[in-house]
Amino acid sequence: MKSMIAVLFAALAMAAVSGCHKPEDKRIGPAEQAGREIDKAAVQAGEKLDQAGQKLDQAALHAGEKLDQAGQKLDEAAQHAGEKLNQATEKLGEKVEQAGKDMQQSAREARKEKN
Repeated sequence: MKSMIAVLFAALAMAAVSGCHKPEDKRIGPAEQAGREIDKAAVQAGEKLDQAGQKLDQAALHAGEKLDQAGQKLDEAAQHAGEKLNQATEKLGEKVEQAGKDMQQSAREARKEKN
């Protein structure tokens, strides 16, 4: 888009310059002076648009980098949470297994007491 605008301004400047010619006595008439001012303004506007486009590109790149960093942090946090969940599940399984063993032992002892 910004290259299209630059081409447009360049074409405008060329058209304005080609329409104006210097008289042989090298005096500048009001129309030619106005044309030159328009040309200068068009060039300056094109330069400002290019600068703004560059700043926008830099800001977009910076924002993209920040999003990448945030995504990496989220991935790390999710992985850490998954590891903690696995550890908790493992401990729960061990406790359930121990409770089952304790229940079996209690049942055996209760049977022995009956007999």
